[in-house]
Parts: sequence; structure tokens; C-alpha cells
Amino acid sequence: MAAPAPTDNFSPDADTLLDQYPLPEYLREGVRPGLEMLLRSGAEMTDLNANGRARLLFGIHDDLSRLKQIADDRARHPEIAEVEIREPLFIVGLPRCGTSVLHALINEDPDVRAPLQWEIAYPSPPPEQATELTDPRIAKFDDYLWQHLGGDPKDVMKGHPLGAMIPQECGSFMTSSFQGSNVCMLQRLPRFYEWFKGVDATFRYEVHKMWLQQLSWKNPRKHWVLKIQEHMYKMRDLRKVYPDAIFIQPHRDPTQVIASISQLMYVIRQPAYDEPGKDKIGREFLELWSDGIEAMMDYRAATPDLPIHDMRYKDLIADPVGTIRKAYAQFGRELTDEGAEGALRWLRENPADKHGKRSYSLEEFGLDEQTVRDRFSRYMETYRDFI
Repeated sequence: MAAPAPTDNFSPDADTLLDQYPLPEYLREGVRPGLEMLLRSGAEMTDLNANGRARLLFGIHDDLSRLKQIADDRARHPEIAEVEIREPLFIVGLPRCGTSVLHALINEDPDVRAPLQWEIAYPSPPPEQATELTDPRIAKFDDYLWQHLGGDPKDVMKGHPLGAMIPQECGSFMTSSFQGSNVCMLQRLPRFYEWFKGVDATFRYEVHKMWLQQLSWKNPRKHWVLKIQEHMYKMRDLRKVYPDAIFIQPHRDPTQVIASISQLMYVIRQPAYDEPGKDKIGREFLELWSDGIEAMMDYRAATPDLPIHDMRYKDLIADPVGTIRKAYAQFGRELTDEGAEGALRWLRENPADKHGKRSYSLEEFGLDEQTVRDRFSRYMETYRDFI
């Protein structure tokens, strides 16, 4: 679908939008609270420019459209709902800790599957194993990416991998539940963010599972590897839907994390604001990710038997294959020679500076190392051996 034209008016009605994308009743009512809150929050954000409002509205239409496609496929093919998802591996933790690299490397394991960016953009008809390298939607994805990303893709690719065959984060399809915080990456939405923190997100993981069943139906593997940092906020709800899930949490010094994620979000947000405000972005993401890591620590303290492997970012960079083998061993899995060779090949083909180097500092976002350390003091003390 084409993006709406830029506009200064942002007053869509939830029922009007939902009527455009008729969903089964349980999905319509599950989506409604988050959609209403997102619309209310978007209307309040007077600093969004016309392009930013159009981008937010496009995202809403796109999420409803993709959810309807999945619901329609399940109605035509009820067997999709019977697909089993066994022991999915979730990569969690702070952003900029090597999670995207880890996601891509584990995806090279022939027993494992990650959602790919083109599949999330165009989920219907369900992807097939026979055409996983030749599906015409692969070529189509680049046009979608360049038109609707928000931010110069060349600039974004310096800090985050993009491309049809690149593994996609869960946030890009959990948005279709309207219970995800991924929308808060693209624009500042404080009312929606506060609502998100308190909501029971079981519905979003039910939608998440619908996506995995859709993608697994004709292109299965033994296991999924999945990642998005916002899982940290809702671990209890995730495990209601995936009680056999396992987890890897990489760790890195948060003074490096916050500077890096602030710079990336500044690039992505620039088209949506006349004045994005680097100081605002720095403070916002300092709060957002300290909230997330605190929620994760609270959950881990209350759930000491959580099947999770803690990983040093430094180890992942120094010895990627050995570090993955160590994580696998904790869960009784084995990285095959084929998987190891695939990981090494991916690293050769995707060096860290493939798309150019980024430069950033805490100071340009109105922060300093002591402020970050103070905010993350509990995390740094708890995981000092991994940082």
C-alpha cells in the first residue's frame, strides 16, 4: 500500500480504521485499546511535522493490513493455527549489545530460522521453502525499505543491518498487536509508552505466535531465533504463550549503549521532526532502556530458574562461534560445522564497517558517563562480570 501524503491533520478514529481492515472479533477487540491509545498519543504530539504524522498513520494502516492478511490466511487454511512452535530462542537485553549480529549468526544454523525482513513486510501468501531465495517479494522489499523506513537508509545501515534477507526483529510484527513499544522508537509518544509499560501483553504474544505459525507453515525449521529488546518489559506475558522458550542476554557497558542507540534513533527520527532535539532523545532513551533493564532484572530476581545464558558482548566480538557454542551447550544444543561455517561466512561478508563508520558521544545528546552509570547502577553491579 502507498503511504498517506504528508498532512498537518491527525485525527483518525479507531472504529473507522478498524472497519477498513475487518478482523475476527477477538483480534479487533484485542487491537482496539492500543490503537486508541496510539491515536490519542499521536494527536498530542504537536512537534511531529507533517511527514512524521503521515509516517505514523502509514504505520497504523500497514500494521492493520498485515494482521488482516494473516487472519485471512488462517481462515482459508485452519491448519496454520496447528503449527507447533517449539523452544524458541529469544535474544534479549539492552540495544547495541551485538544482538543483531548474534541474531544473524544463529540464523546461519540450518536447524534454526529467523523471520526475514521481506517476510514481515509481505507475509501473505505464507513463504515457502522451495522459493525462499527466489520469491519475487525479496526484490520488491528494497523499494518498500527506501520509501518507508524514515531516515536515510544509507545512514541507518551504518548502525543497523537492513535488507530483504536480513533477520527482522520481533518489534516489526508485534506492532500489529498495538501492544509494542517499537512505535516509540520512530517518534516520541510518552502517553503511549506509559500505557505500554502497564498493559498485560499476553495478546501481543498471541499475535506474535500467529506470525511464527504463518511463516513456519510452508518453511519450517526445528527452532526459531528471535530478538527485540522490548521483550524485557513483558517476560511474564511472553512465557505464558511460550512456556518452553529459552533466552540469551548479551551485556555491554551502558555508557556505550546509550550513546549508540541515541545516535541511531536520531538518524531514524530526523524526517519526522523539524527539530528532533538531541538532548531530548538522549534523556528519552536513557529512561526507556533503564526502565527495560530494571523490568528484566526484577523478573529474573523473581524467576531464578529462568533458562537464560548471560553473554559478554566482548566475547561475542572476539570469538563469535565459540561464544555461540557455549550458549548452545547450556541448552543442550550443538552448533554443527555447517552452522559454524555459515556464521564465519556471514562475518566475512558483513564486516562492522561495511556501510561506513558512525561517530557519536554521550555529550552530543546532553549526557555524560556518570549520569548513565548512576541510572544503570543496579545493572552494572549485578552484571559487572559480564560488562
